[in-house]
Order: sequence, then structure tokens, then C-alpha cells
Amino acid sequence: MLKRLALATALFALCLAPVHAQRQARPAEAPPPPETAQSAPHQEAAAAVSHDDHAGPGYEVATDADAKISQTSHTMTLDGHEIKYTATAGTLPIRLPDGKLAARMFFVAYTKDGENPKTRPVSFLYNGGPGSATVFLHMGSFSPVRAEMKGDGYQPAPPYRLVNNEDSLLDTTDVVFIDAISTGYSRTVKGVDPKQFHGADGDLQAFGIFIRTYLDQYNRWPSPKFLIGESYGTIRSAGLSKELQDRQDIELNGIVFISSLLTYQTLSNAPDNDIAYLDFVPTYTATAWFHKKLPPDLQNGTLQSAVQQSRAFAFGDYAQALAKGNTITAAEEQAVAQKLSHFIGISPQYIEDANLRVSATRFRKELLRDQRLTVGRYDSRMTGIDSDAAGERQDFDPADAAVNGAFTAAFANYVKNDLKWTTDLHYATSGNVRPWSWDEFQNRYMDETDALRETMEKNPYLKVMVACGYYDMATPLAGAEFNFDHLGYGKTFTDRTQFQYYESGHMIYLRPGPHKKLKTDISHFIDSSLGSVGTTSTQN
Repeated sequence: MLKRLALATALFALCLAPVHAQRQARPAEAPPPPETAQSAPHQEAAAAVSHDDHAGPGYEVATDADAKISQTSHTMTLDGHEIKYTATAGTLPIRLPDGKLAARMFFVAYTKDGENPKTRPVSFLYNGGPGSATVFLHMGSFSPVRAEMKGDGYQPAPPYRLVNNEDSLLDTTDVVFIDAISTGYSRTVKGVDPKQFHGADGDLQAFGIFIRTYLDQYNRWPSPKFLIGESYGTIRSAGLSKELQDRQDIELNGIVFISSLLTYQTLSNAPDNDIAYLDFVPTYTATAWFHKKLPPDLQNGTLQSAVQQSRAFAFGDYAQALAKGNTITAAEEQAVAQKLSHFIGISPQYIEDANLRVSATRFRKELLRDQRLTVGRYDSRMTGIDSDAAGERQDFDPADAAVNGAFTAAFANYVKNDLKWTTDLHYATSGNVRPWSWDEFQNRYMDETDALRETMEKNPYLKVMVACGYYDMATPLAGAEFNFDHLGYGKTFTDRTQFQYYESGHMIYLRPGPHKKLKTDISHFIDSSLGSVGTTSTQN
């Protein structure tokens, strides 16, 4: 998890650029982008920054002063035990193959004192966007401290403060939070065009170089190594696994995909792509169940039961009906509309009027229209009020508005006063990375499924954990299931992949219960990837 970027062009057809799983920021006066071009979680329109003739308009550059490293000693309490640790904040150089310094990537690493680096796991964490800084995972998930939030996932009234993170991963693994170039405090140097890093391939190269440099500088080559990415960070992880293996000679022990996708096919509504309609249905059901919009046979059962029945319908009768296209008969259309209405809480007439294909944008506006409410994209349990109840899309995402201020303000104070790292740079919660280059994926969806498959084929010890939120309408759980069902056709893939499910939205760690379960699941996963505990695969 995350915060808003610049307006992206909506692209629907296979021949066009892929959609972005997390929100891209846009100017305040711009209309909301179509569903297929929603902006990256936790990305706000970037503030004006200084200009550099070679960097292009709107980009700051890193200077020699930003090369510094600050190390501070701290103590935290976790499960009643005191843990002493070292926080390392600073930047590492990103050098091109010719040795030229191109950029400095900002990071904060937390390492437990007194551990043997040969056996101590190290995990690299990042948000996505593309263009999102990692402040959201950093201040919300597994570092020793976190921004204080209310129990329902909303931020409290300002001013905001940091508290001890009782769900930190520091008892299991050292953690390194990394900001992508042009986000956070990561910048290119003077004379280097940042646009070469504003694309799928350039982004992967930068992260690959960073991880190799970190292993070199901090003597962590013997350590077990893990990637933990959120949202676009998961598709980055899939590509990065291959980048590390092929270009950097780095093998991983495990990858955790939080709010996952491997291909934009599962998000891109298009006339020739019905998958993006199918895989949202179980999330619609979960949302309707929460808001008590389902009929008694589903409403009176458990969330998991309703979702399982919905999943079976979506990839069964509903998939067969959509596959018929305009050859479907009127009677068949009416029957499918009735069944879909049963599972998603929207009238059969509305579904028929939408040609049986209800986009997530329309669903969020339609489900509670009779109450003049919309539901959130990042967490569909949250509701908002629009200027009118007659429109086709919501004015804003209430789930996104619920967290922005606390994370950004808490980090700004923390990095300066606790980590003792200062700079003249603006902390770009959302980086100015538009236009993002999809050159490697012309005439097809962005898709890193095969990259992950190749990595797992070559490394038979690599294990994968996929974490899904029932109320996540940015990266729906059935989309992740579809992705990994097509990762590879053999037990070597399925036996090394486990799914975990949470009663949460996109940012699983915002509420105490799911946060604790996520921490426990990841700790178990890391242990199992080291051979101490057997893995399990679950589907609910």
C-alpha cells in the first residue's frame, strides 16, 4: 500500500497500454479517469518542485548531500519482549552498466541487533502506483513504529502520532523499505533524465540494482531474501524476481504479494475481455453482504460461504453466458441477470441495461444509490456522499480519503526527528512519473505472469504467498486467483503457492484484526520458506 498521481489516459483494448492497478494522480479540476485507468493507491498530485535543465520540468535532483546515511539505535516491545534494533536511513547509488551514477534511491532499513546476517532473513518492501512512495507500507504495516489509526481504519483527528507497532515483522526478518525513483526522496542526479526509470523495465532495473547494492554494502549476501510488495508492487515483484535472477544473480527464498495482480487483463474492461467482469463478482458479493443487500440465503450465511458461491457462479454460468456475446438469447440473458442480481444486490433491470457487464465504477455508485451513498474502491465497506445520486461514478474514494493525512504527516516528522535524516528534497508521496512507459507491452496487457513462472522454474525453492482482501475493489481477490491459476500448469507451482484471505480492503493492515493475521501469516510463510514449517494452501 500507496497516493495519487497524474491523469492517465483510459485504455480498454488489447492493443493499448495497460491499466494501472493503483491510483494515478490527476489535477484537481480533471474529471475522474475511467475505471481501467484508476490512479495508484495513495498517490496525490505531486507538489511543484524545482526544475533542472537536464531532468525535465517538475523534477528535483539528488545532490552529493543526499548521499549521507544516518544510523540510529532504538528499542521496541513486541509480544512482551524487548527488541533492540538499528534504523538505517539514507540513499544508495544507482549506477548504469557503464558505471555512471544515475540516481539515488532512498530507503529505511530496520535490523535486529545481535543477529547473524548469514541466517537472518532480510525482506525488501515497496508500494506501487506506479509512482507511489512506500510511506504507506512503512507507516502502516511492518516497521517497528506505525501511524496511529482508529480501529475502523480511519485516521484520527490531527495532529497525528506514531505508536509502537505490535504487528512488526522485526521478530522474524529485517525489513528494508524502498522508494522508487522520483518518489519519496529517490531522485536522479543532475544531467540524468528520470524518464528512463518511469516505465516497467527501467523501474525493474533500478530496484534490481538497489537490492544488489544493498547486499554488497551491508554484507547481506548470505541472508535469506524476500520481496514484499503491495498492489502495483506485486506486479513489480513478479518482474523483479526475474530481473534479480537473470541480471543480478540473486535468488530469492520467497515473495509475498499483498493485494495482488500479475496482469492487467484482470482489471481492463473491454469488449473482447470478459475476464475483468468475471473476477469482480465475488468482491461485489462480499461488498453487498457487508451492506446487507443480499437475499436471505446468502445474507444469513457467512461471508466466506457467500463469496464461495459467488465465485462458482462467476466462473461457471456467468462466464458461459458472457462467452456467448450477442448470440445469447433474451431468455438466457434474463435468467443470468436474475442470478447475478442475486449475488451482487443490484436490480436485474440495471444488469440487463449494462449488457450483463457491470463495471466496478458503476457498482460502487449503484449499490447504495437509494441511500445516496457510494462505496469505497480501496475498502468497499467505507461509504461516501456524492454531490448527487444520479451520476455514473463517485466523486471520490472514501477509503482513500480516510488515510492520506496521517501517514504523510507522521513520516515527515519521523524521518527528521527520529531517524535523523534531513534533506532539502520534497518527500514525493506521489512521484511525477507520467507518462509511464509500457513499451515492453505494446499490443498486449502488461503481464508479468511468465516472468514469475520462469523464476520459479529455475529456482525450485522459491515460495509464494498471496494476501487478498475481501473488500478490495482495486485488486479483486478473484483476479489474483485467476492470475495464479494460470501461472503454470503443474504441482511445482501450486505446491509452492499459498493464498490467505482477510476481512479487509486493499490496505490489509489498516484494522487491528486483519493486520495481526497478516503479520502472523507472513511470519509463518517466511519460516516455512526456510524449511522450518510446512506450507499450506487455502481458499475461502
